[in-house]
Amino acid sequence: MKPLSIQFCLFLFLYINCSYAQDYTSKLDTIKKSYPNAVNNDTIHKAYFASGCFWCVEVIYESLKGVIKVNSGYSGGFTKNPTYQLVNTETTGHAETVEIIYNQKLISFSQLVDVYFGSQNIEQINGQGPDNGSQYRSIIFFQNEEQRIIANNKIIYLEEEFSLNVAAELYPFQKFWIGEDYHQDFKKNNKNNIYIIKVSNPRFKKFSNQFNHLIKNK
Repeated sequence: MKPLSIQFCLFLFLYINCSYAQDYTSKLDTIKKSYPNAVNNDTIHKAYFASGCFWCVEVIYESLKGVIKVNSGYSGGFTKNPTYQLVNTETTGHAETVEIIYNQKLISFSQLVDVYFGSQNIEQINGQGPDNGSQYRSIIFFQNEEQRIIANNKIIYLEEEFSLNVAAELYPFQKFWIGEDYHQDFKKNNKNNIYIIKVSNPRFKKFSNQFNHLIKNK
């Protein structure tokens, strides 16, 4: 009877995990097929990107001419009121995401997408640099068909022109959940943090060398 009990427990474990994986995938597929929510109007423009750790991405976009403010948070998933700890369990569907508030007269969505691809490892799946997991996956959120086409055309260009396997996914934007206070302006408030020194600063330097013309006070 003992071997049978072990076999049953193993079967039950595999069944539960398989059912959970199917449910998780189904929920994300539903989100991907949803109609996007538009938050832009004549005076305010916002863009949303997931590209690894938001500490790195936040400071990159904050440096751009025309960008008014950047918030770190979560998007892309199905769990309401996500927290940093919960998102790190990889059960919420959410990815670390930045909300970019920008002046469309000074910088365009197309340029923001260029910066997106120019500041990441384009082919890295579920992560950037040392950060790995679905919460660090790459997502470009679109609010309308025009934005979807812009992002998709850039993906096609990168894949055809440079033979790259672009990891970034396109998601219809649903909702942005602002992150905890201590995540906001993290580099500015934690300049001596070892992660900032070893990971964020080198990533910013690599980006700035390529997009020097878009950086404020340059």
